[in-house]
Amino acid sequence: MSDDQLDRNLPFDELLIVEYLQDNPDFFARYPMLVQQLKLADPARGVVSLVERRQQLLVQKVAQLEEEITSLMSVAATNEKIYRFNNQLALDLLQCSSEHALKQLLASRLKAQYQFSHVELVAVDKGDSVLTELCRKRLQNHYYFGRVTQAESRRLFAAEVGSVALIKLKNRAERPFILAIASHSITHFDPDMDSLLLEQLKQVIDYLLPTF
Repeated sequence: MSDDQLDRNLPFDELLIVEYLQDNPDFFARYPMLVQQLKLADPARGVVSLVERRQQLLVQKVAQLEEEITSLMSVAATNEKIYRFNNQLALDLLQCSSEHALKQLLASRLKAQYQFSHVELVAVDKGDSVLTELCRKRLQNHYYFGRVTQAESRRLFAAEVGSVALIKLKNRAERPFILAIASHSITHFDPDMDSLLLEQLKQVIDYLLPTF
């Protein structure tokens, strides 16, 4: 226990004991009989020794670490699945010969894989005040995750949606595009999401759009 974790409101005599044990970490090594003699109250097991309590804490720590490892492995497996999907989608997109074919392939694959409600590739024309303002407010860093206004939702998807992922694509003759992906769930996309796994998809579409 560090000084900043130590409760300074402890009774004076208890505070002295705590500080003494902190300053003398070898105390129980010098008096090993106390390790077995001292008893601690345990809500689940009644009264236990220091050794038993230490073992219990170690078991709990191991269980916690196992849960964390399992969670990390699950995230890694999910990311690998997304990476493999993106790789195959990128190869198939490179075979598209028109903007229409590109839009159709993106929509069909992303909806089938992730059950997105909408997938649109939208051109931002100079006179389009809604999308121009959306790019200015939300897409200065090329990515946006979260909620949009009713007007933005209707302009992008011709419908109201829960949450969105927006990607601003490279200009084509001063005409940027937005890849707009939507979910019915208001929590599916949120501002803390990482754009790393979408970067590969962005690079492929940026490459293809000027060729059509």
